Amino acid sequence: MAAQTGKFIMRKNRMKSKRWKVPFRKRVVGLGNRTVEILDSPDMVDFGRKESYALRTQLEKFPFIHSGKIVQDYFRVLYIPKDRIQEVIQDFGQNNQLLANPIIMGLMGYRELEVSGVYSIRQHDRLELRGSGVLIAFIDTGIDYRNKIFCHKDGGTRIKSIWDQSIPGAPPPGFGYGSVYDEAQINAALALPDPYTLVPHRDTVGHGTFLASVAAGADDEPYGSVAPDASFVVVKLRKANAYHCNLRQIPLSQENAYSANDLMMGVEYIREKAHELQMPVAICIGLGGNGSAHDGNNYVEEYLSRIGELPGVCVCVAAGNECIAGHHAQGFIAQRGGFFDLDVQCGESAQVGSGLMVYIWNNQIDRLSVSIASPYGEQIPKVESKPGLIYESHMTLDRSNVVIEYYFPNPRTGSQLTWIRIYTPTPGIWRITVYGDIILDGTFNAWVNITGFCDPSIRFTSPSSFCTVTTPSTTPGVITVGAYSAENMELYEKSSWGPTRLPATAPDISAPGVQTLGTYPDGHGAMSGTSVAAAITAGACALMLEWGIVQRNEPMLNTYLAKAYLIRGSERDAKMHYPNEQWGFGKLNLWNMFMNIW
Repeated sequence: MAAQTGKFIMRKNRMKSKRWKVPFRKRVVGLGNRTVEILDSPDMVDFGRKESYALRTQLEKFPFIHSGKIVQDYFRVLYIPKDRIQEVIQDFGQNNQLLANPIIMGLMGYRELEVSGVYSIRQHDRLELRGSGVLIAFIDTGIDYRNKIFCHKDGGTRIKSIWDQSIPGAPPPGFGYGSVYDEAQINAALALPDPYTLVPHRDTVGHGTFLASVAAGADDEPYGSVAPDASFVVVKLRKANAYHCNLRQIPLSQENAYSANDLMMGVEYIREKAHELQMPVAICIGLGGNGSAHDGNNYVEEYLSRIGELPGVCVCVAAGNECIAGHHAQGFIAQRGGFFDLDVQCGESAQVGSGLMVYIWNNQIDRLSVSIASPYGEQIPKVESKPGLIYESHMTLDRSNVVIEYYFPNPRTGSQLTWIRIYTPTPGIWRITVYGDIILDGTFNAWVNITGFCDPSIRFTSPSSFCTVTTPSTTPGVITVGAYSAENMELYEKSSWGPTRLPATAPDISAPGVQTLGTYPDGHGAMSGTSVAAAITAGACALMLEWGIVQRNEPMLNTYLAKAYLIRGSERDAKMHYPNEQWGFGKLNLWNMFMNIW
């Protein structure tokens, strides 16, 4: 049975209208309190763009767009009133929208330190590395700065700075939103009966506090840590704008949803703070999402790769916990005119939740189109793909709204994105038939949102565990970390598998991350996941930075060099082939690394 006739929406590349123009230099973040108030407003929506003369020329026509900080002289975050977004998209070109919408990302004992070779390094009379003179940074849910495990023995804080993006009022210079608290303010707060009256920052989730305790908690912390003498820089991410969550069908009730633009700003703040303090820094990113091409070519991934080149910086990223979630599928169309059926299961609860979001990516040498059939048999016939096309349809029997969008060629890779949104999906099997209009390669990959960003009932009926590493762990210039159990030496069942869509090896290495003991704001506990493994690896990188930068053994040590050293020292099973999609190049072993560094 055919669905009601849908409608096509083709966005024009230019909107012809007269606009009041103002010099662009007058609209730069940081010129006053008014600008700060604007960027903290929920009515302003963030979009990331590459910096260019063409972009600056376009922006002259839009005085209501506020420009964020330019990072690495290459990327700019723009803030647009949500009621003017479509006007801007029409002018910029609808096909480039996929570059503008940020990816939305979610959160991902002694025994661990023994198997990772950390204790051997700490106790060696020629090394005795503890992270002294090194920063370890977390971009996460914040930190419980009151806890003594983040203090020196004299009670003073080890935290150099906290940028809480969620508290308006006192942003770091040039960033335009949130509030920053320095070491002196934190120490002053700790001396008060109620520290929150001076420094109101809290970690209400506990994820960031736990990762910090595992990576660099004090020696008297009951379960030990990797770099107990390191200092901290902490960025608490603010919740992603409702506009982006609605666009990607992420439930507004999901508090732990974060914009990749805010992540990038957090990394840039850490980089500037490390430069100011003249200290090397290991950065831990325990976040990930499925809303990108998974090929390392998103603008945030490119930015992180540039950061990875900087001497004195090591970036560690969790591979993701999506292996068995059923949120990825692969397909193959042998020839032009062929097709492949993607079936997605939806449960009853999906109707009242966020809906169904499907991303399909194929290589630049192919062109694909799709049709959709509902569980009741109602159909949307094949919608021919055209760049920037948006097709909307309402299904009568299912009472579901369907939106199909095509974006190609991607300005960097030439790839095609087919973006499918189904609102209030009927329970049952939704069939997406993918057609080969032009076929030279024939392979494609499909993802739904990560765990926590979609209803638990949503999964592909024939999923693939490969290519489940999440963004930004697909970035070439970071150290991507999978997780395994330090007790039985088996891979964590949820640890995402590689490769990336390029394809490229991922994860790079694996580290302990199953029922690891650490500290939450409300006490001690355990956590499993690749974010824990990334935190342990970030602690190991802090020790490497102490050896390389502070002790001047490798003054140019950066993420790429650290990754090479860690791979060289990885512990490998003689019966297994490396690299592989589950373990990468093997298990983290810092002792082996130092024994094989030359």
